Amino acid sequence: MLKIAYAPVYKYSLPNGHRFPMEKYEILPEQLLYEGSIQREQFFHPDRLTEAEILKTHTPEYLDKLFQQKLTAKEVRRIGFPMTEALVERGRYISMATYQCSLYAMEYGISMNIAGGTHHAFADHGEGFCILNDVAIASNLLLEGDPNMKILILDLDVHQGNGTAHIFQNNKSVFTCSMHGRNNYPYQKEVSDYDIELDKGIGDDEYLRSLAELLDSLSEIFRPDIIFYIAGVDVLGIDRLGTLNLTRNGAKERDRMVIDYAQRHGIPLVVVMGGGYAVSLAAIVDAHANTYRVAMDYMS
Repeated sequence: MLKIAYAPVYKYSLPNGHRFPMEKYEILPEQLLYEGSIQREQFFHPDRLTEAEILKTHTPEYLDKLFQQKLTAKEVRRIGFPMTEALVERGRYISMATYQCSLYAMEYGISMNIAGGTHHAFADHGEGFCILNDVAIASNLLLEGDPNMKILILDLDVHQGNGTAHIFQNNKSVFTCSMHGRNNYPYQKEVSDYDIELDKGIGDDEYLRSLAELLDSLSEIFRPDIIFYIAGVDVLGIDRLGTLNLTRNGAKERDRMVIDYAQRHGIPLVVVMGGGYAVSLAAIVDAHANTYRVAMDYMS
């Protein structure tokens, strides 16, 4: 059974006029239920990440600033959200959800988080709408249980996963791979184990060729026990914060290629949502929903 993490805390709203479309996290599960793609029993409510679990990835100083709401104005601007206790609490549930999805993925083959993909969070600070790095936290919790586990983080958000790359820069158990827009934020990139930078404006055909080559290469250079896939839909041509030009069908084929790769190789797959900033909320939700529709094709 495809298990999907979702909790009411995901619905946290930001002040009116804030450009980050938090509404998608509430609308997406309702859309999937309405169209019959997902059944309600497939959703699970994640637990809350403990302080000790966060500290396996993030520094005590940063965690104290978050919990005590002591971030400076500059640090808050770097994150991009008006900082509140509720936002930090939301991050604790989302990060634990990604870890719990990894356990379900190892049982069922694939599991998905309605949120997640907060790849710009570093160990000691947040940035780019990211506070806690959910995939990094989940990876470290898995490694605590099995230090010999090999983890692939496949990041296909339009923005490089700079925080994730930095966190795991000296960890040979985690292979970070990011295919992203060359001219996108973050403008100062970190070094992943495998980076592919894409030129502005490329469309479906060139993008999917690059992805096929990437997946072929990964088969030769790293054999993971689990894959975390960051499936940002900010690769769409209509995205306000992206520089690529994929259609919704192109992004859906991207998802199909990744899920097919994991299925063919028998590798558990965790899917988290990543970014999506189109003016049309309906377009964002539909593009994210495609990821679930494709996953269900493989689970039926």
